[in-house]
Amino acid sequence: MTETLTETPTTVTPELLDAIGDAFNSNDINAVMPYFAQDAVFDHGAGPDAHGVRFEGYAALEKVFGTLFQSVENVHWKTLDARIAGNKAYCEYLRTARLKDGTVQEYQSVDIFTFEDGLIVYKDTYSKNRSS
Repeated sequence: MTETLTETPTTVTPELLDAIGDAFNSNDINAVMPYFAQDAVFDHGAGPDAHGVRFEGYAALEKVFGTLFQSVENVHWKTLDARIAGNKAYCEYLRTARLKDGTVQEYQSVDIFTFEDGLIVYKDTYSKNRSS
């Protein structure tokens, strides 16, 4: 259900977004990291700063995403909607994770990806904060 909102030629395509989603859903860090630039930045949805916690550089992103995959039995992002505008993609997800203790987490999130030369240079995540 990915829709292109701009007629401007871009390296960002619905197929690229699907491939990135498939890589994350494989829970395999080696499938995920080829989509990121060496100097990429990831702003996590939570943290003490206005932007959350910031991870800078390929090694930092590889560590944070790899740690996520190791800490869960499985994590899956179901794409609810995705839009492309120039070198940016706005993707809405339903994120479901089964933790190793059997606990299931489920919440909606949004990723804003910024691309250069077909690679993600900035990933900004926003998510619902579920409470009981």
